[in-house]
Amino acid sequence: MKLVAKRLDVVEPSPTLAITAKANQLKASGLDVVGFGAGEPDFDTPNHIKEAAKQAMDQGKTKYTPVSGTVNLRDAIIQKFKNDNGLVYERNQIIVGTGGKQVLYNFFMATLNPGDEVIIPAPYWVSYADIVRLAEGIPVIVPTDIASGFKITAEQLEKAITPKTKVFIFNSPSNPTGAAYTRKDVEKLVSVLEPKDIITLSDDIYEKIIYDGLEFVNPAMISGKMKEKTFVVNGVSKAYSMTGWRIGYAAGNAEIIKNMDTMQGQSTSNASSISQAAAEAALLGDQKPVEEMRLAFDKRRKLIVSLLNEIPGVECRMPEGAFYAFPYITGVYDFDGFKKLVLEKKEKSLSKLFCDVLLDKYNVAAVPGVAFGDDKAIRLSYALGEKDIEKGISRIKQMISDLKG
Repeated sequence: MKLVAKRLDVVEPSPTLAITAKANQLKASGLDVVGFGAGEPDFDTPNHIKEAAKQAMDQGKTKYTPVSGTVNLRDAIIQKFKNDNGLVYERNQIIVGTGGKQVLYNFFMATLNPGDEVIIPAPYWVSYADIVRLAEGIPVIVPTDIASGFKITAEQLEKAITPKTKVFIFNSPSNPTGAAYTRKDVEKLVSVLEPKDIITLSDDIYEKIIYDGLEFVNPAMISGKMKEKTFVVNGVSKAYSMTGWRIGYAAGNAEIIKNMDTMQGQSTSNASSISQAAAEAALLGDQKPVEEMRLAFDKRRKLIVSLLNEIPGVECRMPEGAFYAFPYITGVYDFDGFKKLVLEKKEKSLSKLFCDVLLDKYNVAAVPGVAFGDDKAIRLSYALGEKDIEKGISRIKQMISDLKG
């Protein structure tokens, strides 16, 4: 008897979680490990948010809530969309889940049929393709690169669309590259999408972490017609440093929301009632901590990119948002020392080999670009202090120097 379901044959464990777990294990053993792997802010959750959670507990708000979220939180989300994005939704168009990942999972489980295609620009967040496969869909990967600013063009999108296309995933600012689309960029994509019978899933989780005065724009904000065909996913994890609270949310077509509610009702039911109260306070309360964190990330962004670009064999573009650098290390692949490693280890993925050696010998955790669909790069999260950034990049520089010989 086979104990493992066949559906697991098409997915891999999350590489970011695996690398972070290994780094934490090494730290626990006493090693001085610099962790660039985790995709979460290093700041504490703002105090007024924690106080709201404490108050909710004191008031006995510790029971089941509606599957789609409390009325108060859904109303707060409606207000957020109206204030920040100029988008108007009703309560039956809003759902709250246990993190943005669950919301995405439920969306695909509720919308995809076997053989439906989902267009995913690469580099992409590690879970997109695996979730699509679990829902029996087919990921259609459209590559971008450093020369294009890691952004898909309207021409590429048009070419990728087939009669089987059901969903297009739009993620700006992006994980892993930090690339962010301008209004003009989005308008060009919308010119392709608007006439088509395709759902656009807009993953806006890094909306608040954007730099250089760039305007945040998603496809739903371009036109009323596009809003009707766009499903917007967001959450409080990144902007409010609430990763462990596990609150994501989405807005869109009421029928899709209803079906997601059914899916969620048969799995986790509601998200934590206490976390929902905290999320309400996050969305409606003082936004100064969000800006303070963004400014700190901006300073770190400039630091890590400047240090990376000083290293021979490394090329890193300046990200427009999020808190990730995605340096190309193809120059390092040409070094004799690295070629020797390839022969010794017989590892097919060059970025994975680089990151394995980096962690095992130099005590620095990074995520190989192959996990995001681009083996030419590695992902470094700069959601850590400046001293740790300097220490970690210094070790990367030393490793590359050793490989160069």
